[in-house]
Order: sequence, then C-alpha cells, then structure tokens
Amino acid sequence: MTATSVDDARERLVERIRELAYLYSEETFTLASGRESNHFFDMKPVMMDPECAHLLGVMIHDTIEGIGGADAVGGLELGAVPLTGIAIAKAGKGSLLRGFIARKEPKGRGGRKTGNPPGIEGSSLQRGDRVVLLEDVTTTGGSALKAARRLIEIGCELVACITILDREEGGAEAFQEAGILLLPLTVKSDIVG
Repeated sequence: MTATSVDDARERLVERIRELAYLYSEETFTLASGRESNHFFDMKPVMMDPECAHLLGVMIHDTIEGIGGADAVGGLELGAVPLTGIAIAKAGKGSLLRGFIARKEPKGRGGRKTGNPPGIEGSSLQRGDRVVLLEDVTTTGGSALKAARRLIEIGCELVACITILDREEGGAEAFQEAGILLLPLTVKSDIVG
C-alpha cells in the first residue's frame, strides 16, 4: 500500500467534507458562535469516518512537522476530542506527542493525577511545552482562543491552531490579533466554491 500524499489527502478530504459534513439551506442555521448562516458544517461524521480519520492524520502531522513539531495536541470538547485521538494515534508507537482536552467549563475533578489545572485533562502539560490546538470548525475563533488563553496561563507555548475548516468569517483575523497562527486544513470556499 502506498502512502497518502498530503495533496491527495487534502483533495479527498474536501470531497468527503462535501459528502458527509456540508449542509445548505434557504433557512439559516444558528452556529455555535451565535451567528446565522445558510451554510452548516458538521464535522463529527468526518472525524468518525475511517478514511477521513486517516486523511486528517496525514494532514495534521504534515502541518505539525511544518511548524517545527509539538509536545502536545488537543483542544476544546467536543470537536477536538476525536481530532486529538486521530493525531496521537497517527503519531504512532514510540511518539512523544501527548494529547489533552480542554473542557469548556472546568468540572473541578480532572487534573488530580496529571497536575493540570481544572478543566485541562489528559496528559500532563508542562511549562514550556509546545502546544498545538486542534479545532473542527473555526468561525470567529472565540472558543479556541479561550482555550488558548488557559494554556498560555499555565506556561505553554502555543505554537498554532489547526482547524479542519475555517469558515472564513473572521477567525483567522482573531487568531492573528491574538498572535496565534491559524492553520486551516480546508476553508469554506474549498467546499462551497
């Protein structure tokens, strides 16, 4: 079996997002950001599809290598949970890449064993760790930037945020303003255009 190239992975992922995740309606959808749109992207079927998980793994790891690597990957529940699993599984046995989950609202129970602050669960994060946030869909960037601030507060170096899809509605600008690189694997115009 030949390895999947990044270009092939991207081309196929765009097709699969159209098939599995994209909805268009004359009536508007209310997005998590609170905005209204005729275009809706539900990435859960994409992340849970075996072919797409492989394609995402190829693209995420190529992107991480392109920015000089990372110590840990993760992001906000729920969207980043499957992505984190995909990323660390694709890293493979012997990898030092660790995964974490940032809860939207800390429950106060997590982190007892790891030493992480409440709301950051999974692998232990250390001051100075190079961290890559993962996100399924970026609209305004608000949720991921909230997680980014928490990671920076504990002393992590936030290298970038990798998102499956940037809706091209201000998220990139919000990340740029925060001094964080947003690296979309696809953008809305790839799917809709």
